[in-house]
Amino acid sequence: MTRTVLSLEAFEARYSGGEDPWSFATDPYELERYETTLASLQRPMYETVYEPGCSIGVLTTRLAAISRRVIATDFAPSAIAQAKARCRQLPNVEFLCEDLRTFIPAEPLDLIVFSEIGYYFSTNELAKLAVDLAGALVPHGEFIAVHWLGNSDDHVLHGNRVHETLRESLPLTPARAEFHRGFRLDSWTKP
Repeated sequence: MTRTVLSLEAFEARYSGGEDPWSFATDPYELERYETTLASLQRPMYETVYEPGCSIGVLTTRLAAISRRVIATDFAPSAIAQAKARCRQLPNVEFLCEDLRTFIPAEPLDLIVFSEIGYYFSTNELAKLAVDLAGALVPHGEFIAVHWLGNSDDHVLHGNRVHETLRESLPLTPARAEFHRGFRLDSWTKP
């Protein structure tokens, strides 16, 4: 059976129906994933960070502490509204309601945090997106991917397949490959 990407309407229904539909701000798994993600980064500070699929901005708040500027996007307006409210005291964060399939920031990026979003693309879409994203990185820029390894009916790809597709597609140098309790983390750098 071929699965299809969840529609904007499906995501919007989840976000408009509750403040934190996936418990990003409170679930121990999510909090551990954020800590592990930040601990795996190669530098203490970044110039410009891109976080596609930022959801309600929980990880965004942490990324703001280690960067001069964060560009955070989600395609669900209710998610962006909640993220803006959560990060209203952080002047270095810019939120945009954009679809990753059609939007990549024009400015050079030092870090791309590709977390919990790759499942929603086909293998071909993800491979093309990986190349496009890598092209936005500055030399020595970093791309980090973190995905859950469980199964969900709304995922097109399993988390392992997401990371294998990225590994096969990214024109970047592998830097880290780790399996943690329930999730996988890989990072790459641009030569």
